[in-house]
Amino acid sequence: MATDRPQSRGGGEPTEISVPSETILAVHSFFSHRRHAQIMTFSICVREEYETDRGDRHRRFGVAVTTRLPGVGTLCPFVSDRGAVATQSLVNVDLGARGLDYIDDGLAVDDALQALLNADDGAPQRQLHGVDGETTFAFSGTECVDEYGHREGDHYTVAGNMLTGDAVLEATAEAYAANAVHDATDCSTGPRAVTADVETDPLAKRLIDALAAGDLEGGDKREELSVQSAAVVVETTESHAVEPPYNDLRLDATETPIADLRATYDLAKRGYRDTLAQYEGAFNADSLDAASE
Repeated sequence: MATDRPQSRGGGEPTEISVPSETILAVHSFFSHRRHAQIMTFSICVREEYETDRGDRHRRFGVAVTTRLPGVGTLCPFVSDRGAVATQSLVNVDLGARGLDYIDDGLAVDDALQALLNADDGAPQRQLHGVDGETTFAFSGTECVDEYGHREGDHYTVAGNMLTGDAVLEATAEAYAANAVHDATDCSTGPRAVTADVETDPLAKRLIDALAAGDLEGGDKREELSVQSAAVVVETTESHAVEPPYNDLRLDATETPIADLRATYDLAKRGYRDTLAQYEGAFNADSLDAASE
């Protein structure tokens, strides 16, 4: 084992973590092929643990993001059924991709992302945050563009840069926390979200609402940039014969990203309901003969 010494999240004394030496060597090698893009933005990463009405325990992870540039969904959000990562500011896409790979391999999110940052010469210009099944991590480099910063909750993180002010982060975090479904029973998963009378919205909808709250506080301050984008991605350990299509949505070029993402979500939800009505039997039986007329 080799020892790396990342900066602590609170800005105090560094804390020592143990990272396999082969991991550190791989990270340093990998960054010789890194890819960059400039994305000034704000985003939220979350973990929710829930129980279905059948008593089954599950976890889900999600990222929602918006920015005043096109194509943010291709660069920033990385999600699996074991974690969620968002990479932004002067984006290094591989921080997200490799970070999620390490989480999927069992490395804790703080160890994984800090090791990657330690190997990245451009770390002062990065923002990187995320969650795994147990903890959270958030980093804002000192060379990010004002206003920038991040927030960490018990099971979520929020980060942004080039914002109109700190209120953007606060509003995003507060809107999500007020509607979080964590350590609770959730009957609104999978098909039941569109076929039953349920009290809670799917995570994708609640993440879009959190972005909307931040945007109402000003969001990204670059008003001269009219072409914008937004994305939401959710993964869960729960599986269904027909998976909800609204768990992976992107608007790559629009002047009204959050309103359009919400409209796309509404259409995807309606389409999910229609798909279930006509084809759920076919998916369950793995036969088109079971499709409804």
